[in-house]
Amino acid sequence: MSTVSPRTRFSVLIEVLIVLSVLVGSKLVFDQIIWKFAGPLSLLCTFIAIGFFTWRYRESWAGFGLRKLPGWKSWALLAPQALLGIVAIIGLGAGTAFAGDALGLWTTDETMSGVEDRWGNIVGNLPVYLGWLAIAWVSAGFGEEVFFRGYMINRVEALLPHAKWALPLAVIIPAVGFGVAHMYYQGFRGLVVTGMIGLAIGTLYLLYKRNIWPLIIAHGAVDTLAFTAMYLDLDI
Repeated sequence: MSTVSPRTRFSVLIEVLIVLSVLVGSKLVFDQIIWKFAGPLSLLCTFIAIGFFTWRYRESWAGFGLRKLPGWKSWALLAPQALLGIVAIIGLGAGTAFAGDALGLWTTDETMSGVEDRWGNIVGNLPVYLGWLAIAWVSAGFGEEVFFRGYMINRVEALLPHAKWALPLAVIIPAVGFGVAHMYYQGFRGLVVTGMIGLAIGTLYLLYKRNIWPLIIAHGAVDTLAFTAMYLDLDI
């Protein structure tokens, strides 16, 4: 059940449209100015917009998964839940990539469109590596999980309170958005792979009773592994 405070669906719809407009609009602007960091910067603008609406309607960020862990059992589960998230992200990501290769949709040996342009100078460059690690944890790990899982799942449910397929759609729609958000530098392959990953971790979010912390850790850890491999110039 959605944790959004009692509001009309129209007000929620207007909010979501404004938030998405801020996300897309700021991304288009930053693309022209500082392309490499357009994603993180547009996400920052989006969080400012979400913050305004949570203040306006006196809501809590806990409704987007940022809840206080209630006891030692929750803390004890944090590590295995995060580990399962890591396995899901890596396993489904690799599986989807190879399945697409087998179907002739793309070639796994080729670097995805835009990846080298964005991170091409990371190899052996410690300051760049550390900078991207910081961005990975703050923007990707924290920001993307709270937005695409916590916020979007919450809001899609609020827009479809009585629909039979509300819960599946609340996972599928943000997952598609998650894939589209990565398409600008990863191409069609990135759209499909990250979209499938979005489905997996969106499902885990619900299984974890809407506790976003394990997924933040899992996302940050996977990105850390990826950036470390690039920094060390490992062929994975």
